[in-house]
Amino acid sequence: MDVEPNSSAVVRKVWLGGGIAILLAALYSGGVIFSRWHDTRTLKLEATAKTAMAQRTQAQRSVDALGGTQFGILSFYAMPGAIHRGETAQLCYGVSNAQKVSIVPDAGHVWPSYSRCVPVSPTEDTTYTLTAKDSKGTTKIARVFVVVRVKSLENLPPTQ
Repeated sequence: MDVEPNSSAVVRKVWLGGGIAILLAALYSGGVIFSRWHDTRTLKLEATAKTAMAQRTQAQRSVDALGGTQFGILSFYAMPGAIHRGETAQLCYGVSNAQKVSIVPDAGHVWPSYSRCVPVSPTEDTTYTLTAKDSKGTTKIARVFVVVRVKSLENLPPTQ
């Protein structure tokens, strides 16, 4: 009786069965790993797209808040609106898409800006006029009034 061919066949079957089992386990594990990698990649791409969209939306809101593509005066105000003679107020202005700005009476050197303040020290009540011009020659005007108060004698320090 020859036992070797049978044991050799059994060993081959075990090796073949084990190899197939290992191959199936490897394919399953590879499939799970690929699936998780793909899902993670998809989630990251979606998150990146969502972040980019949020940034674009925020950027558009900022541009819109600053006047967008339209020409205009965004703001013109005095801070404070009332001062005592000898004190300084800030004239603050903001324009969008202007090519040139001026303030009368003269408040120093001014230029187009979304937000800028210049110091003024009027000696009497004064109306300041901001004029903005765009590249087409269109003009927009805004005015602000600064009140100048005279210090009363009651608030002066006593003389010796």
